[in-house]
Amino acid sequence: MTAAKIMLGCDLVPKICMSLILTVGGILAHYLGVQHALWQLIGIILLGPVWLTMVLVLHYRHNGSYIALLTKIDYCFRWAMIAALIASSIYAYSTGHLVENSWIIIKLLGFACLIFCGLMIRVNLKPFSLGYAKILQNTQDDADNLNMLRSLNKVKPWVITIWLLLIFEAYVGIAKPYVG
Repeated sequence: MTAAKIMLGCDLVPKICMSLILTVGGILAHYLGVQHALWQLIGIILLGPVWLTMVLVLHYRHNGSYIALLTKIDYCFRWAMIAALIASSIYAYSTGHLVENSWIIIKLLGFACLIFCGLMIRVNLKPFSLGYAKILQNTQDDADNLNMLRSLNKVKPWVITIWLLLIFEAYVGIAKPYVG
């Protein structure tokens, strides 16, 4: 049980990073000379703290009456972020808005892929969560352990993909390749 608690605690760090990355990236892009309308800049600045608050509430307030609803909101929010990132990347490319910093489009699309991988982890981790709940109640059996193992095996490719995408994203941020 201690190992599972440690695993869930370690899971918080990437969620915190993900919730803040667009705000940090948007501000850095602003200082690189990427122009945003005032409403976009305000949205970029507010996105991080709002998303972070949702992540922290979901992590620490397991028994709140609003958690089921907030979990659905978070799930839909992440799909909306994927759609928004793809749409804004297509718009930026087709209008030439990021012609001087076209590598940012790659980073935005990469981040959309990271969010997608996170959603696939969430979907495939459900049997693990059910088994973990049974461990907490001391009612698990061998079938639960097998389901938890299968769940972790389904999640593994998504986790590896995230790490590969993070390495690629770091490369793009350093190399800043032109995409034309």
